Amino acid sequence: AHGVPSRPMLLNLIWLGFFVCAFAVALVRLVQGDAEVFPKLLAAMFDSAKTGFDISLGLVGVMALWLGLMRVGERAGMVNDLARLVAPLLRQLFPGVPAGHPAQGAMMMNISANLLGLDNAATPLGLKAMQELQSLNPEPARASDAQIMFIVLNTAGLTLIPTSVIAIRQTLAVKQGLVGFNAADIFLPTLVVTAISLLAALIAVAVMQRLPLWRARFALPLGAAVAGLGAVLWGLSQFPPEVSARWVGLAGSVFICALVLVFLLAGAFQRLPVYEVFVEGAQEGFSVAVHIIPYLVAMLVAIGVFRASGCMDALMQLIASGVHAMGWNADFLPALPVGLMKIVSGSGARGLMVDVMQTYGVASFPAKLAAIIQGSTETTFYVLAVYVGSVGIKDTRYALACALLADGVGIVVAIGVGYLFFR
Repeated sequence: AHGVPSRPMLLNLIWLGFFVCAFAVALVRLVQGDAEVFPKLLAAMFDSAKTGFDISLGLVGVMALWLGLMRVGERAGMVNDLARLVAPLLRQLFPGVPAGHPAQGAMMMNISANLLGLDNAATPLGLKAMQELQSLNPEPARASDAQIMFIVLNTAGLTLIPTSVIAIRQTLAVKQGLVGFNAADIFLPTLVVTAISLLAALIAVAVMQRLPLWRARFALPLGAAVAGLGAVLWGLSQFPPEVSARWVGLAGSVFICALVLVFLLAGAFQRLPVYEVFVEGAQEGFSVAVHIIPYLVAMLVAIGVFRASGCMDALMQLIASGVHAMGWNADFLPALPVGLMKIVSGSGARGLMVDVMQTYGVASFPAKLAAIIQGSTETTFYVLAVYVGSVGIKDTRYALACALLADGVGIVVAIGVGYLFFR
């Protein structure tokens, strides 16, 4: 029952499709006289494999740090206290997770870190949450409902402030000699897009899991959370975007530092040997990071050959032809590759965004739209590979389908919001 499923999964089919499409397109290019295409594919395979290993190795340090702190927090009872605090909402989204279970505390800390844009903290906290959820999973090789909901919400990538995107825009504005340029003017549009994308992800998974969205016990806690987030967004919108970005960045740093101190002091108050407990938890960091390597290498190699073969360019040409054929406004097309690339590669999407800003100017509509897309979407395949790989899940069920649906909604909404705010 715990072996590899005999029924082909969507992730298996897409992974295989990356290679088949890459080979087919490369073969066409070879027939057309491009003798370099297959050497490029081979180079992409080896480079991507090395990148996957390097990323996994880079996770060892932060995994050791956060798993050590989490162990102290668990032994001190702080994680359980946090779980009880957020239980009313998480109980509705994750009905299979018992009230007060450590998974609730880990999930809440992961969500908080994501909101504040603290990627270095969010990933290890998310992997810890996956481990806790796996302890409740009766079929370890198959993703549970709770794990699917958690993964898909992470791929939606709700972040209050797209700090890195704003920093890149400001740097390029200076290089392009723009005076008085507001690099944070994408703040509100990005928030709108990422919130709608998150809602789409939540609804998609809720429908698949038959969660009673219309019932008061589900709608009230969810509505309270949405209202709280809306109040925060309204408060931030009352300040200039650059001020809001600075305050959120400060809040994130204070939150993490305070969390570390509270966990350690709580452990000391409980008379725990906090140093030994930290080291005990940190030792898991290496094993978790190593366990991720094959999953991440497999995904990055497939994406690498897909990009190197020119499949992404061919897809963009097909979309552009359709847009022109229907007579639609095509001003968004230069930014569209950023959204498509972000699903498979964060660094690739960042490079495309910078290219759009340099080609059209950082103050142009395509550049603003590219920034909105980059700041409001997540690298779905990377998140899926890392999260399921950390606990050895082979059957992701409908997780990828729901995540890709949310990605599609996010890209479409980003284009619409971009036209609404900047055209």
